[in-house]
Amino acid sequence: MPLDLVTFVLQNLVAEPDRLEVNATSDGRNVHIDVSCAPDDVGRIIGRGGRVINAVRTLARAAADGRQRVEVQLLE
Repeated sequence: MPLDLVTFVLQNLVAEPDRLEVNATSDGRNVHIDVSCAPDDVGRIIGRGGRVINAVRTLARAAADGRQRVEVQLLE
């Protein structure tokens, strides 16, 4: 569920949604979501002072059930 939410939010945020890649790996309790995008969209995802990526991380954690730990990382 957190993967779907992160994908939906970021596709509507970036200028080139076809170059957006969102992948998740899970090792039981931990879920790692890796995001890669076009170089021009990095600033849109990070936001001023990191506010946008922090909001995406908060949404992903809220979408997970209480037993999972979710980490969202922007790959450059």
